[in-house]
Amino acid sequence: MEATVPDERPSAEGPATFREVFAQREFRAVFVAGALSWVGDYVAKAAVTLLVYQQTRSVALSAAAFAVSFLPWLLGGPVLAALAERHPYRRVMVTCDLIRMALMLLIAVPNLPYQAVLALIFAATLANPPSQAAKSALMPQMLTGDRLVLGLSLNSSVGQAAQVVGYVFGAAVASIDPEVALLFNAATFALSALLVRLGVRDRPASLALAHRSHLLRETRQGFAIVFGTPVLRSIAVLVFSAMLFSIVPEGLAAAWANQGAKSGLSTGAAQAVIMVANPIGFILGGLLVSRLVGPTRRMKLMRPLAVFAPLVLVPSLLDPPPLVVALLAALCGFAVAGMLPMANGLFVQALPDGFRARAFGVMATGVQVIQGLAVLVTGLLAERFPIPAVVGLWSAAGVVLMAVAALSWPDRQTMDDAIRAASAANAETPRSTGHPGDGGTAGAPEPRTGDGHRRHAVT
Repeated sequence: MEATVPDERPSAEGPATFREVFAQREFRAVFVAGALSWVGDYVAKAAVTLLVYQQTRSVALSAAAFAVSFLPWLLGGPVLAALAERHPYRRVMVTCDLIRMALMLLIAVPNLPYQAVLALIFAATLANPPSQAAKSALMPQMLTGDRLVLGLSLNSSVGQAAQVVGYVFGAAVASIDPEVALLFNAATFALSALLVRLGVRDRPASLALAHRSHLLRETRQGFAIVFGTPVLRSIAVLVFSAMLFSIVPEGLAAAWANQGAKSGLSTGAAQAVIMVANPIGFILGGLLVSRLVGPTRRMKLMRPLAVFAPLVLVPSLLDPPPLVVALLAALCGFAVAGMLPMANGLFVQALPDGFRARAFGVMATGVQVIQGLAVLVTGLLAERFPIPAVVGLWSAAGVVLMAVAALSWPDRQTMDDAIRAASAANAETPRSTGHPGDGGTAGAPEPRTGDGHRRHAVT
């Protein structure tokens, strides 16, 4: 990596600016490409869900068409992400975009049986883990210091905005012609591939051929480096805990809106405001905190924000009207987004180059599983108990969990040591990570000192 140690560490200076981040040509290409493909993805989800329902008139199969896109992460996300380190990141991203473009064109074929639609959607989403892992690992090679934190925040925020825009636009277009929405998604993947190919500099693979082992072993090394070191483990707990409760209002929005109708809103409008509240809060929190708060103060705010995020949902116990529920969900999203970019920035800076994609696969899979389990468990509880009580008590438990995570958070010196050690390892042995025969944490003895340096989770 070209960055020096001082460049890599969050400084005490003022926060990076949007102008500084977007001045980086490679980041501009990746940012626009990501926004295009995200919008296309959510448009396609809305279209495929409707397409399957129109064919089958089955709510269950329609829901399956939506849920199938999460299966690759659950079934083999870390393994698929590990593939990204075996090849240049630019090539991985372009190849995955082209594969998804071709499969979306096939899905858009008129009168395709729904079984084929589900199979093709699953095949297309198999490209998501390696593509997203490559993008995550590429970010610290394009941006350094606080520019990296702001860049990560911008990426997270545009993903949330794409969700809102994509669902609305996708539902509108799909209601007229689902195939048109799928062709639109294919076009976004084509443009994304072109932008990355022309706008991103080619770099060699982070895991050299001579240092590769079995793919499953390399995947296991990703788990070992995240959970086998105290600093990384602390960050994983913080991120997973945040995902455990922040998704709940969104996941239960439909039932909540139907059960609580003491407002002037229709059931559909109540569901909509609850569902979009968290993404909107996330967008505002990520952009405002990353842009207006300096790195040193932002670091100090991480633990208070972590506790505040579940705490703000506890008033759900009082069974507030939908607009108040939406406000609470937005505040929760704001708090989570305020702490995650700094956490992600620390994470990617403190990892040796050759482990970044694998660590991303581990964390992204964990986030998907945690969110799914949180909605499933609270949904089952809501079958027996009132939803406001379930959300309020679940969030109160989250306050306790976050308080424990905050109390065990590594101090600043430990964080700085981890970043310096990883930077030194990258400078000394930039291609030695993942050496076969070195055990579960291969090739990274330098960044792993006695207190177990390492860190954060990409989401």
